Amino acid sequence: MRPARAPRPRAVPELVAEGPSQVFTWDITKLAGPEKGVWFHAYVIIDIFSRYVVGWTVERAESAERAKELIRETIKRNGIVPGHVHADRGTSMTSKKVSQLLIDLGVTRSHSRPGVSNDNPYSESHFKTVKYAPDYPERFDSLAHARGWMEGFITYYNHTHRHSGIGYHTLASVHFGTAELVREQRAATLAEAYARHPERFNRRPKPPKIPRQTWINDPAKWRQPEPHNS
Repeated sequence: MRPARAPRPRAVPELVAEGPSQVFTWDITKLAGPEKGVWFHAYVIIDIFSRYVVGWTVERAESAERAKELIRETIKRNGIVPGHVHADRGTSMTSKKVSQLLIDLGVTRSHSRPGVSNDNPYSESHFKTVKYAPDYPERFDSLAHARGWMEGFITYYNHTHRHSGIGYHTLASVHFGTAELVREQRAATLAEAYARHPERFNRRPKPPKIPRQTWINDPAKWRQPEPHNS
């Protein structure tokens, strides 16, 4: 009897975005329905640079066909084809329907390693934010209820919520290119406040910077340096 082969390690996905519409990531999460055993399925597509939710839907079931339609609709509405679309290794994510769509669009597919949630951090973080929202229902009464709540949440999240990871700008401002102007306005306001009352500050205040790069698995942070021969 041949010894079992050890599983080959999966490559660590390394993706970088230096602006909006370069890398999308997506996932599906379950929302509790009106009774035990009934679930609705929220599909959410995120731009990793801006954290903007570029596409979403809530359905009664997980479906590769619906995932394909949502990705196609989202890219068309966004107006720019991303270079990469990342997802975990769920059935819909690795389906032939979704894979063929991305090939046809010229988009490079990327997948998380099995069982490694940190390979899809933006989707994981977003779903955590959704389910810790103060008004998140314990159960949704219907599909219409789930869709209505998600629509309200995502509108707030995209256009009102100020994200710490992007210099406390709204996601829409970063995604649609107005954040630098907003930052200049903040800098002018802070400079004026400092000029009037410098004694109130320990140092000259500046607004937080907007990151120039956003990574999935930045190699500078996770790779171990190679030993030097002496």
